[in-house]
Amino acid sequence: MSRLLHTGQVIVDLAMALDTLPRSGADALAHSASFHAGGGFNVMAAARRNGLTTLYLGRHGQGQFGELAREAMRAEGIQMTLPIDPHKDTGLCVALTEASAERTFISCIGAEGGLSAQDLAQVTVLPDDYVYVSGYSLLHADKAQSLLDWILGLTPGVHLSFDPGPLLADIDPQLLNALLPRLNLWTSNSTEAQGFTGLTSLAQALPALTARLPYDCLTVVRDGPQGCWISDCHGQQHIAGFKVHAVDSNGAGDAHAGVMIAALAGGYNAAQAATRANAAAAIAVTRRGPATAPGAREVDALLAKSGSVGTQE
Repeated sequence: MSRLLHTGQVIVDLAMALDTLPRSGADALAHSASFHAGGGFNVMAAARRNGLTTLYLGRHGQGQFGELAREAMRAEGIQMTLPIDPHKDTGLCVALTEASAERTFISCIGAEGGLSAQDLAQVTVLPDDYVYVSGYSLLHADKAQSLLDWILGLTPGVHLSFDPGPLLADIDPQLLNALLPRLNLWTSNSTEAQGFTGLTSLAQALPALTARLPYDCLTVVRDGPQGCWISDCHGQQHIAGFKVHAVDSNGAGDAHAGVMIAALAGGYNAAQAATRANAAAAIAVTRRGPATAPGAREVDALLAKSGSVGTQE
């Protein structure tokens, strides 16, 4: 049975809702504030809620934020492969969501920013596992090279997924150039795809992105409420989104990625998996908070209501 091995970072989100961000030096009152497990937790929760056994390979710290992160992972049935790091607490991200549903993040990295070859050597990787890599991981000097070396040592049958994230331009090009030929799945939003290719339109960026990736790599580019585009060796296809009233876009991309991987691992083809991922992201944006991905039954219900095809052949 396939598993998701998540190599990214679980941090704690301080989520705050406000009308609009203040200008530099000004002040603003938030309508709400709450602490949640976030970062890589969002992807793992989405996958786990959609039936995929999930393991967190990253570090988690000693302190109040580390304990909050562990409680959240235990509640979702996510397995942790490492003991508590006694030297640091888990990091914190201030997630500011405006009335427009746009979000802004400010992060401070903790224990999750490190990962050694010895940490990774404790992991037994099975041939049908799905390994998830976050672009954030490639920004941390105490993690990037050991993680890349471990990835390049995986057997070819292990599925490798990569979400570059919004700081893609800050990743060392040598690390990216070593990672890209190994990918089985690229999942990003349109802004990241355009930034990576240096092109100003999604129509131009899609083929340019595909050209940078292995021939058999599935490329998924999210396009907000429009849905997503998928590209593989069979060509390019637009998968329509679902019309909903969005209140918070925080975590929508993570919900999409987690459900996409869970669906692929469950035997759905690329178009079916992307349809399920679009449905999950649509449900997620109707809820406030970071880890708002729905379970498989909720996804099924939306697909049935809309008449979309997201079932296996």
